[in-house]
Amino acid sequence: FFLATLTYDTLRFEYEDFPETKEPVWILGRKYSVFTEKEEILLDVTSRLWFTYRKNFPAIGGTGPTSDTGWGCMLRCGQMIFAQALVCRHLGRDWRWIKGKRQMDNYFNVLNAFIDKKDSYYSIHQIAQMGVGEGKSIGQWYGPNTVAQVLKKLATFDTWSSLAVHIAMDNTVVMEEIRRLCQSNFPCAGAAACPAVESDVLYNGYPEEAGVRDRLSLWKPLVLLIPLRLGLTEINEAYIETLKHCFMMPQSLGVIGGKPNSAHYFIGYVGEELIYLDPHTTQPAVEPSDSSCLPDESFHCQHPPCRMSIAELDPSIAVGFFCNTEEDFNNWCQQIKKLSLVRGVLPMFELVERQPSHFSNPDVLNLTPDSSDADRLERFFDSEDEDFEILSL
Repeated sequence: FFLATLTYDTLRFEYEDFPETKEPVWILGRKYSVFTEKEEILLDVTSRLWFTYRKNFPAIGGTGPTSDTGWGCMLRCGQMIFAQALVCRHLGRDWRWIKGKRQMDNYFNVLNAFIDKKDSYYSIHQIAQMGVGEGKSIGQWYGPNTVAQVLKKLATFDTWSSLAVHIAMDNTVVMEEIRRLCQSNFPCAGAAACPAVESDVLYNGYPEEAGVRDRLSLWKPLVLLIPLRLGLTEINEAYIETLKHCFMMPQSLGVIGGKPNSAHYFIGYVGEELIYLDPHTTQPAVEPSDSSCLPDESFHCQHPPCRMSIAELDPSIAVGFFCNTEEDFNNWCQQIKKLSLVRGVLPMFELVERQPSHFSNPDVLNLTPDSSDADRLERFFDSEDEDFEILSL
């Protein structure tokens, strides 16, 4: 398994295997032992959708870049955390990808949503062009908050998944707002509730009639993204245990962040090390074959994942959670409340029932910070990390 991965011509070094340790390995809410479940760990990691730099894709906007090497790492990490939400939504957390095994149609429906072309819902093309509205020119580096804001906007067009995307600002998660968003009784077009039949005509990888089915859902599946800053120039040690607990929750989608101007998708931890998927490998763009079958091996990381010390993490991150049902959300709230009572553990964010009177949530009011305010804050912090300009408003 390990030797086969060294055939990637773009890999510049040999990846380390998992350490032999008694510490448990946590991957997106699942607990493993290195000694007895090593194959299961690697299979779980390989099953995550892995999005990296690509080259020779259709020009963004018709005349823009044909590769995202050097600038698209956070966009790719945003794709990965959102792809994990779609996998949980349509395939389930227990789903596994096995090389050479025929996958179900919904797997390819999810993968098609991220292919590098202009009409895929969450493609690099869509993210880069939607980012212009967030003040980011095409080819400019994103921070965790910007990519979260863009993905939320793009999700409104994904009627097949019918997701409720909430971005909790000001380090505060307001339960009332989330319940209002998820109980909005929009048509449910998800595969789990409204399975597609083989004869469905596909558009952009999705059943064409998905958006017009009249079945109602009492709870739209929730993607909760929480942009955070856990220190000034380095992560405050007081947050580390809380961060670890996020990977232990069954609702975990992981964390996007990394080092300054070098983004990673963190999917778990072992001991004092974070486990992550790295987008910094340039691969050729993938085009569907004449038979409409998508070559998918390059979308799965088939070598042991990378690791880094938690202390090296850049303090600007976004944490993600997926709650498929209202029961999932209630359970998540209980876990967060219990975590806040643990001695010596500093909460990364506040969980409240109603919106505090001292701030207005952009998620509800659909407001974008005034560009002059953003410019002023950017000059004040003199930083390339644009998350200051959003989080502080």
